[in-house]
Parts: sequence; C-alpha cells; structure tokens
Amino acid sequence: MIELKNVSMIFNQGTVNENPAISNINLKVREGDFITVIGSNGAGKSTLFNLIAGTIVPTVGSIHLNDRNITRDPEYKRAQYIGRIFQNPLLGTASNMSLEDNMTITYKKGFKWLKRSLNHKMREFFRTELVQLRMGLEVRMKENLALFSGGQRQALTLLMMVLSRPDLILLDEHTAALDPKNAEIVLELTNKFIQEYSLTAMMITHNMSHAIEYGNRLLMMDKGEIIFEAEGEEKKALTVEKLIDKFHQIRHKSFENDRTLLSDE
Repeated sequence: MIELKNVSMIFNQGTVNENPAISNINLKVREGDFITVIGSNGAGKSTLFNLIAGTIVPTVGSIHLNDRNITRDPEYKRAQYIGRIFQNPLLGTASNMSLEDNMTITYKKGFKWLKRSLNHKMREFFRTELVQLRMGLEVRMKENLALFSGGQRQALTLLMMVLSRPDLILLDEHTAALDPKNAEIVLELTNKFIQEYSLTAMMITHNMSHAIEYGNRLLMMDKGEIIFEAEGEEKKALTVEKLIDKFHQIRHKSFENDRTLLSDE
C-alpha cells in the first residue's frame, strides 16, 4: 500500500527560519489498516498528511504507493486514489450545487456530461446510500448544500468519498469542528464505512479515547517523529493514562495537552 521511506520535511531550509517538521519517518500503511494518529500541536501530524497527499514534497526520502514511487506526483494526481477530509466541513462539498449534483461529480470523478449521467437509476442508488446517514438527506437531493448544516455536509463528504473508492482516506481531525452530537454520528459512520467497505484509512485526532477505541493501529507523534506505535492486543490494552505515561517515559516531559486529552470532549 503506502510506504514512506526515510522521509524528512524541512521548511525554509538554510534560513534563520529553518523548521524540521518531519524527521526521518519510515512508515508502512497496509491495505485495510485503520490508523489513528495522535500528538500535541506541532507534532507533525498534518505535515505527515500533506506529504502523503502530495500537498508538499519531502526534503529527503521517498513515498510509494503499491511499489510505485509517487514522491513527485502532484496533489491533483494523487487525489485520484487518495481522499482527504479536513476539519472544515465546508471544504468537501460545493455549496452552490445540489446534493445530487455533488454526489454525481464525486461518483463519476469529475465526469464532464453531468446531466446525461444523472438518471433515475443513479438517483435511486444515491437515495439508498443517503439513508445510511440517518439525517433525512435522501429527501433533500435537489437542495443546494448551502442550506445544509456542518454536520450534514461532513457526513455527506464522508459518504461521497466512500463511493469514490480511494485507495487511502486521510481524515484530518474531521470531527473537530462539529458539535458533540454530530461529531459522534460522523465518527460512528466513519468506523462503519471503513469496516463495511474494507477501506484503508488514517485519522488524526486530539481525543486519545477515540484513538484507542477506533482502528487497528495507533501512532503517537512528537516533534516530527513517530515515537510510539501500538496495534492488536497491545492497542486494545491501552488507556488514556497509559498513553500519557508512555509519552512521559519516552520524552521525559509532560504531554502538552494532558488535561484536554484526559477529558472525554
């Protein structure tokens, strides 16, 4: 699947503002993995996703997809097989278009003749898929998404990404901007879709409880490095307190967000 080999990212290299954001990371993402990624602010989590998505090119190292070197492939090319959902629920959908047109574009991956491809059979397919969201969107298919709430749009973005069948999904704190109720719904849908469609995904979260509860692998980052990884029985045995203790043992300092991460919010 995806493999990062000796990847480092240094911003403003050679200047007084030099910033080593990622330091010599080696990571293999296997097909079917659901990896949760935790770390304090500035740990390098979003930079890691930017490298995988092709938003930035690593200073050192290489990135491979199914044994093909994609290090220099631009973001728009990688978007054909790598999907990403951001914290802002408005980024994944087009506000000035209807729900059904948004779904058609995603399903056809930008198919030019939109109206010709949107027929009764496809509308019924979309309607059936929308029922899974439990938000009543199946009866609002002709409405513009500007009328939808953030939670509805984020759930829709998730569904559309699933329907486009990417090789890898990057979830960049995709529930952080939602109210608790909608965040819970979107997170449950995320887990449901990943399991039912056998997707490969990585999810950044500041909530350690969620990082432990969801997925089969957990990565802890700090200062651009992956400092701890757990999977299988080791991951199942983790608690928030154990994770924070692990960080203390490795870094000999307090986790930046200890108080926040110990909460359930």
